[in-house]
Amino acid sequence: MTFTVPSIRVADLAREAECARIDAFVAAQAAGTPFHLTGWLRAGAAGCGQRAHYLVAEDAAGAITGVLPLSEIRSPLFGAAMVSTGFGVDGGVLGQGGDALADAAWTLAGERRIGSVELRGGPVPRGWAADAESYLGFVRPIAADDEAELKAIPRKQRAEVRKALSQDLDVAVGRDPAMLAEHYRIYAESVRNLGTPVFPAGLFREAVARMDADVLTIRHRGRAVASVLNLYHGGTVYPYWGGGTQAARGLRANDMMYFALMRHARERGCHRFDFGRSKVGTGAAAFKKNWGFEGRPLVYASRSMTGPRTINPLNPKYALMIAVWKRLPVWAARLAGPPIARGLG
Repeated sequence: MTFTVPSIRVADLAREAECARIDAFVAAQAAGTPFHLTGWLRAGAAGCGQRAHYLVAEDAAGAITGVLPLSEIRSPLFGAAMVSTGFGVDGGVLGQGGDALADAAWTLAGERRIGSVELRGGPVPRGWAADAESYLGFVRPIAADDEAELKAIPRKQRAEVRKALSQDLDVAVGRDPAMLAEHYRIYAESVRNLGTPVFPAGLFREAVARMDADVLTIRHRGRAVASVLNLYHGGTVYPYWGGGTQAARGLRANDMMYFALMRHARERGCHRFDFGRSKVGTGAAAFKKNWGFEGRPLVYASRSMTGPRTINPLNPKYALMIAVWKRLPVWAARLAGPPIARGLG
């Protein structure tokens, strides 16, 4: 039996027909995610100023057999890396020819004078380092109706959701500039409170413009108190960038937000809820488990000339930085955060 080595090239993302062809391949793959779509890669490039590369493997007849989207991340604080996919939690090799695509990514990184490549998800290429201990992913089915959804939530959290449902809270869903601006205000305050730099607002605008996405916002007496930007792909909803104001906790607005999103996604025809990734041993991971989600290890692969980038907020060396960031006025965090966050990738 003979095996044909696929032909690998860098796609021209300026050609809409090329992007449509790649996206059709991604949509046909069971393991495809929104982070494999060309829209995600282009949103990161346009919104954060990082260069996008998309590797495509083709057979002798020219049919796509495998893909690997890559974001060229450069940061004076965190170094440079080719990341698949930048600003995403997945997006590694999809389809066939994994080792060949990974080798091509390493070669491309060398040509760009980058000494590190990170693959988030997908098969681990031969000879690459694998990390299955840092992150957990949380996914479960969406129940058939609200009552079944409540029963799927463990008792303690179910009580919190019922309390949220009794509050004077309104749900709004949309994707217009006003809702995006409202979402960004809340998200910026939320991540400031966590000591994390906020991403550029342009990244959110570009993602909504290029993806199947929307914003769900919870309002109390007309004022937005919690909001989440959501991605949709293959029957799965991905609540991706979300947060709440200080008032949200007492109102249980975040509980209302995620329960309302399950309802909204069900009405859109979704059957799975992907709660995203969380660091092992963190409060965020415990929060998702309280909702009835079981964490599963996410496997990331890397290859580096000097060792992989270490961007871990649990690292003690970042403790002082995080403490100082939490004390910044929100306006200052919104000003200083994007130049830092766009280099995280």
